[in-house]
Amino acid sequence: MSELRIAIAGLGTVGAGTLALLRDQAELLAARSGRAFKVVAVSARERAKDRGVDLASARWYDDPVAMAREADAEVVVELIGGSDGVAKQICETALDARRHVVTANKALLAHHGTALAKMAEAGGVTLSFEAAVAGGVPIVKALREGLAANRITRLYGILNGTSNYILTGMRDSQRPFLKVLQQAQKLGYAEADPSFDVDGIDAAHKLAILTSVAFGNEVDFKGVYTEGIRHVSPLDIEYAGALGYRIKLLAIARRTDIGIEQRVHPCMVRDSAAIAVVGRVGKPRGPPGVFNRRTV
Repeated sequence: MSELRIAIAGLGTVGAGTLALLRDQAELLAARSGRAFKVVAVSARERAKDRGVDLASARWYDDPVAMAREADAEVVVELIGGSDGVAKQICETALDARRHVVTANKALLAHHGTALAKMAEAGGVTLSFEAAVAGGVPIVKALREGLAANRITRLYGILNGTSNYILTGMRDSQRPFLKVLQQAQKLGYAEADPSFDVDGIDAAHKLAILTSVAFGNEVDFKGVYTEGIRHVSPLDIEYAGALGYRIKLLAIARRTDIGIEQRVHPCMVRDSAAIAVVGRVGKPRGPPGVFNRRTV
């Protein structure tokens, strides 16, 4: 059985978890794919840090860009994050060296996805990003393959678990936004700087990617109208409830006569709608700042 040789840049919660998964499910992955998966190179900030995974069999690189260029790997996995800087350099370098790239970096793809996809196509390699939107839910694969023969006219959903947690908490407790946000931060559902989540930016990143996949257009993050939930008050939620509605931060894209419309903002959703009952996310994993977004 041949080996699929992998290099991983970034060994935080996701990177270390990926290594553990490749180790723990090695036999299952090999049986299902017909190839053994082997991590041959890794790169992160601190070499001596205990991550709970054995790195002895992988070559260590202090420079992740050099790893993307030099490592004896077919696939480079970018798990560092950020829309520019080293994450972008890793992907560009790997694609230029004709290596397949896997990334969960929604910000990078929202800003540079089209350019990276063109590089991958020109080099005859693959740019894979399933985990960038909806985590473990295979929405990208479903749109690309399962719905390939369908003409999609509209898509919408809750694409940010932190904002959904806060809105649900405000509704259940009648407390204001800041109080529920502070609780979410204490429990590890919200980052110390929650701007990307509560201002709608995270959802907008994901929507720009999904829109491109669903409608076949170039990724257009700048074309997403974005509004967060900071201004939503308990009174807004109370009045919505009295009328038979709940307030949700929705990401919406639709085909119109003049082009593709993209928007993220709080919406009134009928109580009877399936999406209205999507409530709190599950218990967080790890310390504050590292949380489990079951609602994506």
